[in-house]
Amino acid sequence: MTTTSLREIAGTIQSQRTVEGGGFSVRRPFPTAQLDQIDPFLLLDEMGPADYAPGKAVGAPSHPHRGFETVTYMLSGSMVHEDSTGTKAVIKKGGVQWMTAGSGVIHSELPTDDMMKLGGRMHGFQLWVNLPAAKKMIDPRYQGYEAEEMATVQLANGGHIRVVAGVVHGAKGPVETTSPMTYAHAVLEVGDVVEWLPEEGHTALIHVFDGEARVNESTSVSGEMVVLQRTAGLVRVEATTSAAQILIMGGLPLGEPMVRYGPFVMNTKEEIITAVEEYNDGKLVKVGKNSL
Repeated sequence: MTTTSLREIAGTIQSQRTVEGGGFSVRRPFPTAQLDQIDPFLLLDEMGPADYAPGKAVGAPSHPHRGFETVTYMLSGSMVHEDSTGTKAVIKKGGVQWMTAGSGVIHSELPTDDMMKLGGRMHGFQLWVNLPAAKKMIDPRYQGYEAEEMATVQLANGGHIRVVAGVVHGAKGPVETTSPMTYAHAVLEVGDVVEWLPEEGHTALIHVFDGEARVNESTSVSGEMVVLQRTAGLVRVEATTSAAQILIMGGLPLGEPMVRYGPFVMNTKEEIITAVEEYNDGKLVKVGKNSL
């Protein structure tokens, strides 16, 4: 890196436990009663880890979205994604689906037949990314990538970084984002260091979800998200325990009004009312009906 100055830390968020979808437990840093969003990010849920007996795995049955993007990244287990555009795909360990809901999508994410039959561990993340007003009604798009299709960087002490979108450690992820975005997962052994230089003015987040790591000289433990200032500067993460794991997230803030109602995220209350009415009337999506 050409700079040695570190971004200042704006604060640290403690994740909270809640239940989502068909009954799966999530650990959520935001949104909460205290924090609605971190522009342009609307939600981050850690799904599990949960060990399911045969026949007991759960997911998210058919539901609508409009006005934003959903990103599902799997660490263990497998899910079947199916949506109203006709897309059907399996998300496996290390894989990602980046779905741009845009004008409207109805989709489900459910355990695969094998997962239901045999049981096993389910662990992953869901990230919601807001769309700018000018692109909220764009056509839906689905991008899916397997673990081996990600850009991977090996670290000095045995850890690695898997880059989904944007650039980290000189590696560029495969996902084409609607607005400038970074999303990566790092597994760190003791002494491994990740250095990331987000663009000045961009949101920069480091979410520690396993072990313990030092972020710009401040130590965080599992379940803590470090929010950096939007000033220029380097983000430096060093593992202080073996097999520490982090998510790296960055993006250009939209700076626009935001109104959300469940699975709809728009700029005005009137647009939310329209979305609800169109969903109830079977007109939310351009393809298919309000069922899968």
